Amino acid sequence: MKTRTVIAFACVFAFPFAANAQDVKALGTFGKWIAATYQEGGRQVCYMSAEPEKSDGNYKARGKPTLLITHRPGEKAFDIVSMVAGYQYLGDSDAVVAVAGKRFKLFTNGDRAWARDAQTDKTLVQTLAKGTSATINGTSNRNNVTTDTFSLKGFAAAYKAIGDACKKPAG
Repeated sequence: MKTRTVIAFACVFAFPFAANAQDVKALGTFGKWIAATYQEGGRQVCYMSAEPEKSDGNYKARGKPTLLITHRPGEKAFDIVSMVAGYQYLGDSDAVVAVAGKRFKLFTNGDRAWARDAQTDKTLVQTLAKGTSATINGTSNRNNVTTDTFSLKGFAAAYKAIGDACKKPAG
């Protein structure tokens, strides 16, 4: 878990929001998902992301919620699932992903949520690839519950694009 946590916190600054726009190379748009790659410290990072089709909750202002899957081949880290909430999560809370009749808990820190370990990431990605939509429920630090619904149209194609670009090993 320690290694997983270190990787997760390293990702806080590594998503496309931190990369200069000129450094990001689009791999394509696949249904509701975009795929891209960029260099960070001389190492390639590939990611795919989507914004929700629908967001429910009692909030006055909120940033853009975004669901991401990231590959970092230089660190041998693949299938890193993360959620950017668009608000600060309630401390010591979980975000819950529901897809294809299964539920996955993500730990939260600040405005981000991640799976607790690599096996959960892998299983969640496999489940997302088979689903048609996913919902993520979270609670803000103002105790407002949100539900974001993501279309999974194009998920498998975007996932293949980042896997090909970052040479994800089969399996």
